[in-house]
Amino acid sequence: MKTILRVLPWLRRYPLMAFGQISCAVLGTLLVIVSPNAIKSVIDEVIEKNQPDKLLPWVLLATAAYFAKDLLNSLRINLNNSLEQRVICDIRSDLYERLQTLPLNWFDNKPTGDLMTTVAEDVNAMERVLIDGVEQGLVAVLQIAVVGAWMYFHSPQLTLIAMSPIPFLIAGAAWYSFSAKSRYKAVRQSTSEMNSMLHDNISGIRQIKAYHMERPQLGRFNDFSHRLRAATLRVMRVWSVYNPSMNFIGAMGIVLVLLFGGREVLAGHLSKGEFMGFLFLMPYFLEPTGRLHQLNQIIQAGRAAADRVFGILEAQPEANANDGEPLRLTKGHVTFEDVRFTYSGKSATLAGVSLEALPGQAVALVGPTGAGKSTIINLLTRFYEYDGGDIRIDGQSIRHVSKESLRAAIGYVTQESFLFNGTIRENLLIAHRGATDDDLWRVLTAANAADFTRRLPEGLDTQVGERGVRLSVGEKQRISIARALLKNPPILLLDEATASVDTETERLIQEALERLMADRTTFVIAHRLSTVRHADRIYVLNLGQIVEQGTHDQLIRQNGRYASLCRTSLMALEDQEPLLH
Repeated sequence: MKTILRVLPWLRRYPLMAFGQISCAVLGTLLVIVSPNAIKSVIDEVIEKNQPDKLLPWVLLATAAYFAKDLLNSLRINLNNSLEQRVICDIRSDLYERLQTLPLNWFDNKPTGDLMTTVAEDVNAMERVLIDGVEQGLVAVLQIAVVGAWMYFHSPQLTLIAMSPIPFLIAGAAWYSFSAKSRYKAVRQSTSEMNSMLHDNISGIRQIKAYHMERPQLGRFNDFSHRLRAATLRVMRVWSVYNPSMNFIGAMGIVLVLLFGGREVLAGHLSKGEFMGFLFLMPYFLEPTGRLHQLNQIIQAGRAAADRVFGILEAQPEANANDGEPLRLTKGHVTFEDVRFTYSGKSATLAGVSLEALPGQAVALVGPTGAGKSTIINLLTRFYEYDGGDIRIDGQSIRHVSKESLRAAIGYVTQESFLFNGTIRENLLIAHRGATDDDLWRVLTAANAADFTRRLPEGLDTQVGERGVRLSVGEKQRISIARALLKNPPILLLDEATASVDTETERLIQEALERLMADRTTFVIAHRLSTVRHADRIYVLNLGQIVEQGTHDQLIRQNGRYASLCRTSLMALEDQEPLLH
């Protein structure tokens, strides 16, 4: 019941459709008692009293009742399907909307396949509780009440005998409900784990083939699949005992009616027509109890799915992107003032970082892996919120600035440029939806991407594939740079933007970056010396702290950590160009 109440708000969005569905179900249920009345009358009045003239009206009445019942059932099914699909669509939309509002640290420990399972499968299971739970539960209870009232009117004693199995049915349903949660939770968890593994393997199919991992990965997949099979079979084994047992107990009601009802007819206390009406109605009296058992199974499965769905819907979203004052950016002067931050809440990722980027300056961040370089970028964009200190742009604290206006002022180019599964045109228009084709070709030219785009089969309308798989690494990077140019941001963030490409591609990208960086405040994370050496200021980080700062020549003369990095990781990626010019 708690699960139904939690999902009821979605049903309230379509009151007329829900009312129509319930009305059809209720009216169809009320028509159930027409047939036993017709049977009783045919036996007691037509046959016993030899009144053939009354046979056809009762037959026509029974026919009309069956026709009306099936017509209402057809309307109910159509309304049910329409309502079901609208509610599924709404829940998925609300779920996706909430996912987009959650902070990035929420996603850090959430496998993509797990989230996909929740959106694609758990919503369906939860929706069945909403649609089938409300309708079937209400109709089943109503049918039991209507049929029970008819039976009680004709023979209270026989009705009580027919109801004798009900306490046992209630006890069985209670046991199943209390014991089922762990079983259904295991099924949902196993499904999620298998889908997560499948998502990872499809994303990493090139690595699997490159390292001949097909057989080991098949073994891993089979392990997850076997866990899902075992969890599902556990549910089915219990159901295979529970459902037939409940059916048998319910059938004992018919046996008891045959026994005691037969005696009542022989004793003259019950007419043959009433007895036949009882026998005709007994399946209609017991069928709803079986439906309630089926509904119980749906609810148990839906509870496990609903817990996962509401785990997302009730997660704490990050602050609204429009909350806060607009960024009053005039120059692009960025300062970090004793900024502290930790991802885990234990060891500090940044331990009191202070740095400055003057308007139009290029600031380089260098240091070993884990030093905190990318964290500085993440905090400046407010992908994560810093724990202490302050970050200011033109003297305005970004903590009080709306995220929408902050991110509108920032361009971001990463090492692994992400392209959506669409055309080059669609990926560029993300930055400026009103841009013309002339605008697109202008930024592609500036990014050294126009030539290869023109060579593609459909030019701007060429499909790039999932994550841009149909383009080379360098081509994807130049499309990303073109996208940043189209956005034309006053502040630019470059995170390893020239990594993982050959020398010629690097030269093309470097030229594009120089055009992109012109007259902008730029933060550069790079391992290539050619990207770093021309920066206006270089900050060297280690273990979340700035250990050196200055220009390239100044830091080389200090012969400290930066000079050491130049001789190792930085220089290793250059054509051994001299350290000093």
